[in-house]
Amino acid sequence: MTRERLYLYDTTLRDGQQTQGVDFSVADKVKIARTLDALGLDYIEGGWPGANPTDSGFFREAPKLRHATFTAFGMTKRAGRSAANDDVLAEVVNARTPAVCLVGKSHDYHVEKALGITLDENLANVRESVAHLVAQGREALFDAEHFFDGWKANRAYALACLDAAMEGGARWVVLCDTNGGTLPAEVAEITADVTARIPGSHVGIHTHDDTGNAVANTLAAIDAGARQVQGTLNGLGERCGNANLCTIIPTLMLKAPYRDRFEIGVSDEGLRDLRRASLLLDEVLNRQPNRHAPYVGAAAFAHKAGLHASAILKNPATYEHIEPEAVGNARIVPMSNQAGRSNMLRRLAEAGIEVDRDDPRLSHLLAAVKEREDQGFAYDSAEASFDLLARRMLGCLPVFFEIDRYRVSIERRFNALGERVTASEAVVAVHVDGERMISASESIDPVTHQDQGPVNALARALQKDLGRYQDYIGDLRLVDFKVRIIGAGTEAVTRVLLDSSDDTGEVWSTVGVSANIVDASFQALEDAIVTKLIRMKAPAIRMAVHG
Repeated sequence: MTRERLYLYDTTLRDGQQTQGVDFSVADKVKIARTLDALGLDYIEGGWPGANPTDSGFFREAPKLRHATFTAFGMTKRAGRSAANDDVLAEVVNARTPAVCLVGKSHDYHVEKALGITLDENLANVRESVAHLVAQGREALFDAEHFFDGWKANRAYALACLDAAMEGGARWVVLCDTNGGTLPAEVAEITADVTARIPGSHVGIHTHDDTGNAVANTLAAIDAGARQVQGTLNGLGERCGNANLCTIIPTLMLKAPYRDRFEIGVSDEGLRDLRRASLLLDEVLNRQPNRHAPYVGAAAFAHKAGLHASAILKNPATYEHIEPEAVGNARIVPMSNQAGRSNMLRRLAEAGIEVDRDDPRLSHLLAAVKEREDQGFAYDSAEASFDLLARRMLGCLPVFFEIDRYRVSIERRFNALGERVTASEAVVAVHVDGERMISASESIDPVTHQDQGPVNALARALQKDLGRYQDYIGDLRLVDFKVRIIGAGTEAVTRVLLDSSDDTGEVWSTVGVSANIVDASFQALEDAIVTKLIRMKAPAIRMAVHG
């Protein structure tokens, strides 16, 4: 059976930049564009040329794409001038991208009140702007802004805006739920009305997530005949975000009826890279990945209860709607005080630790996990620290270095700019294969001259010189740091959860617990470095002996 083609249009580099707290650099945009192209997306919208220095710089330095059509975004010409003489439209045209997407009003209220022009003038602006692009050999797309609200307010006019774009020669007319307030049943009804008038092969859908329905609305539009899907990686976007392509893509490829009816440009290999792409975007933005994101989150295939895990071992399909590996993810059976032997065996196998099911040491390990969690450790959130604990108790923990001592001092003084700051200095002494090394670092950033805290100083000192292991940890970086006080009063302890990453884009979590926040942080830091060395298959000095 021949499947129908669906086209994926990514707006991460424009809509994503509207996210509060997101600020792409040109280099960021280049890296993200290459990642999106490698996934197999059909269109990558780079931004609005001329709107800001970053977008203009990106279009000047745009990467060559192997698969996707590079697209510029702009708006239709203004009333009272021709398309050829509109300087704002000219900036977009001069970016020389093979495709251009122009946004225009399709709600009569916005035309008359926001633009202050007549309804007919707006139709002319749409028609003539699209025709101007087509005359230059560009593929033209029209984003019908506020289309769903416009259709409900004045159906005939909203549809006339789409007609004007098609008359101008648009390849696609895109129905935009600009304020994110439309629900799936409405999207289905209105999109069906459009595709009865304009072939679905020319109709796209662009949704926002203000009601939490962006993905559902996208699927409703596809069901009603739309054949282009717009969205962003990780659902980035203004306010509550846009439709999340990390959810839409695997749904289209793996879930009935979409997998049987449609094909997209993403291959099975590209799908397996989806989680890596999701993590890369968060890494570029220095954001904490959403552990519970569908398909790509670290906890998307995590199973905690012991009885549940036993069933997982026998029949994973019972509790998982897809194979985790299909999207580059993995099944996780986190260790916690709810864990049973089946959880532990699964988790050890995932860590590459071979142990017999009847090994008596497993009972000791399980007891240790439960005891340490009573003390404040959280192994369901720190799988890397569990791996190290298990290796230590099973006698297979590599020893790379040994901590002799560390010290952190804090002082208040003036920095190089004459500003009063609180600065920390850390000193760490380690033994590596019989050689003693002492490293020191302070918390003042040499570029910004701002204090980054005692834990930062400690991390820099610990990573500064590990002798023969230094090359193995060169790309190690800390991406998130969480602190929680466990208990109350004089018996309270501090728990530190640390997320680390490297150039592979993978993230691993470690934990430390102590009455002292610096000591808890140091435990998590040491675990993070040892985990990195194990991942890199660095040669160990010896194996730890459990005592």
